[in-house]
Amino acid sequence: MDTFRALDVVGLGDRETVRATLRATLVKRSVDLPTFENLFTLFFSGLADAIKDATAGTAGAMGLDDPEFQKFLDDLAKLLEEQGIELSPLARALLTADAGRLERLLREAGERARLGEIQQGFQEGRFAHGVSGELGMAGLTRELERLKDELGGKRPDLPGYVDRRLQDLNDMIKAMVRGELERQDVSRRENERLHALSEKSFFYLTEDEIKRMQEAVQKLAQRLRNVISIRRRRARRGKFDPSATLRKNLQYGGVPFKVVWDRKKKDKPQVMVLCDVSDSVRNVSRFMLQFVYSLQDLYSKVRSFIFVSDLGEITRLFEEDDINQAIEAALRGDVINVYAHSDFGRAFKAFHRDYIAAVNKRTTVIILGDARNNYNLPHDWVLKEIKQRAKQLIWLNPENRMTWGFGDSEMDHYAPYCTMVEECRNLNQLYRVIDHLVAV
Repeated sequence: MDTFRALDVVGLGDRETVRATLRATLVKRSVDLPTFENLFTLFFSGLADAIKDATAGTAGAMGLDDPEFQKFLDDLAKLLEEQGIELSPLARALLTADAGRLERLLREAGERARLGEIQQGFQEGRFAHGVSGELGMAGLTRELERLKDELGGKRPDLPGYVDRRLQDLNDMIKAMVRGELERQDVSRRENERLHALSEKSFFYLTEDEIKRMQEAVQKLAQRLRNVISIRRRRARRGKFDPSATLRKNLQYGGVPFKVVWDRKKKDKPQVMVLCDVSDSVRNVSRFMLQFVYSLQDLYSKVRSFIFVSDLGEITRLFEEDDINQAIEAALRGDVINVYAHSDFGRAFKAFHRDYIAAVNKRTTVIILGDARNNYNLPHDWVLKEIKQRAKQLIWLNPENRMTWGFGDSEMDHYAPYCTMVEECRNLNQLYRVIDHLVAV
């Protein structure tokens, strides 16, 4: 909306002004500027540049500089008017080098030819032929041949110019088709990249992929925020109560003149998240903490904890600091010793001692960790008590399910006391877990 308001002010007359306006209103981070420039050229400048280059090439082939070429165009327009020759919109735009109208006519022809459906390079010829057909190239060629016959004697340089412009138009069509293929390739590569990324284990993400994943998690959080907001608006109105409506309208013979809504108020749920931040699950914890940060306003209370051996609460960090600062402070050791050996049992005992009283039937407790306890006591009795007190207890394990319970893994002790136990090694699995959270 900012972009459209800005364009309403500056107008669409100058390409560089439009480019600067879009850049100012759409790009939020300097690191995205190269991407913006590439996409602007791809989506807005490609065909315009091809038209401009073709016209400049024609002027150069005729040995004319810009003022001389403009004079040639003015003289041609005057001659057409004097001779009373009416041209089709395409022929007039082509011969008078009206770049704006040419671009519009080409894009309209591309839409009619369904150019957006192009997928592979070998389809270029077929779609170029389709665009030519929608433009009416055969009729244009006949129209321009008649023009050469009528005015060739008066302007000896006209036949060569007309032939050159016909070739220019073919080049413009090819450029438009190739540009659309490149746009489709960008979209397809992006979709394929996102699909591969969503299936890739958190453990093996590169630094660049981590940044991209963070953006995906933010988008997921926004989507869920919208879903929950809509549900809450509907909940405030209430659900249709058919039994109460029938009773209310007995005096009208059962005709529902007065509709009754069930306005039962639902309490906002509470969430408590315990994230293992040991080296083995550091990447997974980063994404989960980021998601929790993004959803703070959806719940009456979100309390976040991190642990390795000791347990520390980071709720205040999330409330007071920027998301990146808060997560970095949590993961670099400002709250607890993140370089200790994992001891789930000790951390659970600390949670029971200091925070179990805060768990009630509105609380969803989420534990994120691999359950590898270095052969320490698991203290699974803590989870048993949490499950008895909480609405639900969810464990997300970033390890492959086939490894649970082997070696120093205590999942076989912890899992019986959880409402839900899920493997959570990639973004798709995290999506499924979050969808479950929204559904309950």
